[in-house]
Amino acid sequence: MTTRSGPGPGHGRPDPGLDAIMGERRQLINLAYRLLGSLAEAEDAVQETYARWYAMSLRQREAVESPGAWLTTVAGRVCLNLLGSARARRESYVGEWIPEPLPEPTEWIGGRPGGATADPADRVTLDESVNMAFLVVLESMTPAERVAFILHDVFRYPFAEIAEIVGRTPAACRQLASSARRRIRDSAVPSTPAVRQAAVVRAFKVAWEAKDIDALIGLLDPGATAIADGGGLATTFLRPIEGGDQIARALLEIARRAPGGMMFLERTVNGRPGLVAQQDGVTLTVFAFDVAGDRITRIWAVRNPEKLRPWTAVTGR
Repeated sequence: MTTRSGPGPGHGRPDPGLDAIMGERRQLINLAYRLLGSLAEAEDAVQETYARWYAMSLRQREAVESPGAWLTTVAGRVCLNLLGSARARRESYVGEWIPEPLPEPTEWIGGRPGGATADPADRVTLDESVNMAFLVVLESMTPAERVAFILHDVFRYPFAEIAEIVGRTPAACRQLASSARRRIRDSAVPSTPAVRQAAVVRAFKVAWEAKDIDALIGLLDPGATAIADGGGLATTFLRPIEGGDQIARALLEIARRAPGGMMFLERTVNGRPGLVAQQDGVTLTVFAFDVAGDRITRIWAVRNPEKLRPWTAVTGR
């Protein structure tokens, strides 16, 4: 984003804190993505935050003691408002809504419409607070719970500052974060080492490509769930599929219908091993997995083209 300050009372003088202000962008993108689960919405929220900063006069901006804290507070409020309206929009969404999947930064070349390469400042730091399972649990929280939890537990903001954002007392914000923490804890599964997760996902890929239903069933937990987000695409199953056997059979049907030249690539999805389906260098589907032990417990398949723009358009390694 290119931002310029208006003439204001400074009579055209350059903003002396421009570099410092724009240096906050990546922090704001990281915060907004975790709060909204959508890179596109996060970018809009950050743009709105900067618009409000530069809507002030130069004298007003110079009077802000901590611009970084000011920007974070405003971004938090913008995201809080967006979360409220997003709930209503997602109720009318066709099929299931899944948070937008993110690739490793080295594979991040999608950029914006028109082919521009994504700015490094727009990249989200990948850690456990952006894995797909975590983001899905965040979707079950109220907007205030999500903001209080992310700001305090992930970004280490004090409850006194969070209270200014959500419009509640510090004690109430502490309770909100505690409630959110319980949701995370109740949904947690035993951690599986990344190397083991990768091995399970690789075996799953091999079994799927070979159309080996017995191998697929063996890699899927009997109580596994598969959820797809196609944004209304007719070729996407609209409801979750429950059970390892049912999922395996659905995957084989997908494999039979897949167009020629389809490739499945091992990729990191939101910091964890995943798969990407590409045809002629175009990413069609991104698969994220939750692995417990030696079996896959959850599969999230994102096919909505609007959510795949950060992904590479080349087949790669």
